Amino acid sequence: MAARDLLVVRYGRRPWTEVLAVQRAAARARIEGTLAQDLLILCEHPPVITLGRAFKKENLTAPQALLDARGVEVHEAERGGDITFHGPGQLVGYPIVDLQVHKPDLHWYLRMLEEACIRVCDDFGIEAGRQKGQTGVWVEGRKIASIGVHARQWVTWHGFALNVTTDLSFFDLMVPCGIADVRMTSIAAELAGRGEPVADALNAQVERAAIAAMAAILDLGVDELSPEALQLFLTPAVA
Repeated sequence: MAARDLLVVRYGRRPWTEVLAVQRAAARARIEGTLAQDLLILCEHPPVITLGRAFKKENLTAPQALLDARGVEVHEAERGGDITFHGPGQLVGYPIVDLQVHKPDLHWYLRMLEEACIRVCDDFGIEAGRQKGQTGVWVEGRKIASIGVHARQWVTWHGFALNVTTDLSFFDLMVPCGIADVRMTSIAAELAGRGEPVADALNAQVERAAIAAMAAILDLGVDELSPEALQLFLTPAVA
């Protein structure tokens, strides 16, 4: 492994709480120096709603019975932002990045995560961009990616959620990101809306594009690790 490589670990579909524990442990290892390189965790979650530090209870509009019927868990998160959904068909990226190595500026970092998602969309012919006053990535007023981060000693965790083949009806259970009247979209929905076929391998293609985009933005190479290999670097979770 080269010091200028971005470590990438693909977890596939894992529960949100399980991957949160990995993130916290990886952040601790990055802070303490036992993990000497930046890390990108990529995964997909079973249906889960997470509540950020800015969560307002009126933005979770679905009753518990409906959440239970749809198999949706609800968890609090230390990330910034309000309420969001993670689920099958969504690419979730959790970069564990030491911003002191790059630029110790959280606003810069948020723009870089947006830029990564914008580049991925561009790879699929989708013109995405930012919306003034809002964090995230948008396509003609429709939100395609949500972003929320946390940092300690300039080491980040949490990250981005890019809708690929996501069942967008799950967002009807809430006011996504606390933005009234927001419309959510996905890469598959945008392609279908143009009459383009949605490849069976779309999720895997988007995952590869996201790895390339994050590595380019951080000016790093790529070195992939298995989840088991990552465990060798990890220390007890951040409290």
